[in-house]
Amino acid sequence: MLETLRHKISQLKREAFALYLAYRHPRCPRYAKIFTALVVAHTFSPIDLIPDFIPILGYLDDLVITPLGIYFALKMIPPQVMQEARQQAKMLEQEGKL
Repeated sequence: MLETLRHKISQLKREAFALYLAYRHPRCPRYAKIFTALVVAHTFSPIDLIPDFIPILGYLDDLVITPLGIYFALKMIPPQVMQEARQQAKMLEQEGKL
């Protein structure tokens, strides 16, 4: 079970880095770059749409909006760009640079 969790964390780390690489890719559309930047800003912003001190709803904001934002950002990025970014992220991970 611990090994499975490590594998999932490694995949998530690689996918997040691939999204970053795709964001910086010159063939990534401007609207996808803007949307991805907004998702990242929302995720790391100390200001929430629904404050965390509100029971359940405060954390639901983070648990729903961020994954949905990432999902839609991945849909906006052309598949070829995302494939190149995933390959580059995998190569960097194998080299120990990720």
